[in-house]
Amino acid sequence: MAKYILKRILIIIPVMLGVIIIIFSITYFTPGDPAYMVLGATASDEQVEAWNKEVGLDKPFFVQMGAYIVNVFTKFDLGVSYANNQPVTQELASRLPVSIRLAIISTILSVLISIPLGVFAAVKQNTAFDYLSTAAALFGSSMPSFWLALILMMLFALNLRWLPASGIGSYKHWILPSITAALFPIAIIMRTTRSSVLEVIRQDFISTARSKGQSEGKIIRMHTLRNSIIPVVTVIGVSLSNALTGSLIVETVFNFPGLGLMLSSAIASRNYSVIRGCTVFYAIVVCLMNLLVDILYTFIDPRIKTQFASPSKRMSAKSLKAAEGQ
Repeated sequence: MAKYILKRILIIIPVMLGVIIIIFSITYFTPGDPAYMVLGATASDEQVEAWNKEVGLDKPFFVQMGAYIVNVFTKFDLGVSYANNQPVTQELASRLPVSIRLAIISTILSVLISIPLGVFAAVKQNTAFDYLSTAAALFGSSMPSFWLALILMMLFALNLRWLPASGIGSYKHWILPSITAALFPIAIIMRTTRSSVLEVIRQDFISTARSKGQSEGKIIRMHTLRNSIIPVVTVIGVSLSNALTGSLIVETVFNFPGLGLMLSSAIASRNYSVIRGCTVFYAIVVCLMNLLVDILYTFIDPRIKTQFASPSKRMSAKSLKAAEGQ
């Protein structure tokens, strides 16, 4: 297991190298000079040249990219923001708690709603509830986040005046953004849960459990869910990483001071160092979430854990199983 984790961590290195090369190349060759965004449109050529020299943008492409790669891998130095001369890592650290809290709340909300709905829809297959929940999931997965955010804002903030429209403060400020961020994961997790439960519930061991007189609730909890949870965990892991890295629209609409709003502002102002830093951080989050999901598999299904065991332990497990069969 330790060798598998180490191998996956080592795989992250070339992935991160590829991400850095791609995002650095895109921002470097994007038309426009960030100096004019910082100094103003009326800045002289001498001022622009001096500023580019100060921040190191006057050097050749490969020199800049090489220095950036070395700083990222040796010191986790993501550069300095053009807007306020603050280290990008410091800005990420200050904005990260907001994005993490929003991601956790929305993910918990989506899990608590979607898994029971998916299980109940599978158990009540081809009923009115099944058709209604499937249609609602399809509608939720196809609904744009910005449209839902604006609808919720107009209904609950502007018309009913129950909740604040933007900003961060009391718990009320988190309700609308959390609902907006949770709707798409609810639809995806619910559909995945329904499909996975339907696949398991038709297998022979479920019929055997019913023939032994076990209650339907126990069969669902002890047998069906346990054997159908692997695809659901995968989708939950993807949803959590998306909530951490894909909250740009939600944070921008609700003016939430998280990573998404910081990235949106950086794109508008051509703050390339912040864009690169956010992208590199997002890539790290996705890689680590994929690793965490793979590790969770081994705790959910012991059969997966044996795949990571050494050949000698695997043979011992097979021998023990054969002896028990005799």
